[in-house]
Amino acid sequence: MPICPLCTKENQDLLWQDPFCRVILVNDPAYPGFCRVILNAHIKEMTDLPEQDRQRLMDVVFTVESAVREVMQPDKINLASLGNMVPHVHWHVIPRFADDKHFPEAIWAQAQRAGKPRGDTTIRPRLIAALSRRLPAAAG
Repeated sequence: MPICPLCTKENQDLLWQDPFCRVILVNDPAYPGFCRVILNAHIKEMTDLPEQDRQRLMDVVFTVESAVREVMQPDKINLASLGNMVPHVHWHVIPRFADDKHFPEAIWAQAQRAGKPRGDTTIRPRLIAALSRRLPAAAG
């Protein structure tokens, strides 16, 4: 089996973690605030997890959504769990704006426009602070 890029934690911009899962900031200048919630165990599907673990993971996903909404104030949040390229349970939490490159389409679709830059150096520390207020065992 090839090395799973989600199991390899190098080069991930860690915002928060505990023994069960972690939250990273995705390095995508077009989508600042884009986070990924990654299960620490290499599990392929949500239904392979016991119900209690599924609920725990979704609680973290929803908490990350709340933190991203607070920090980014987007028009919409997209939640996605695809795993077609990397069969390892993970969730994308993506702040969306009506003037972003792909809106109203998915960020993986054909671009609709050039998009408006939104990145700034305060996003990462503000996300860490928002997550720290909501989740125990914050790491950054």
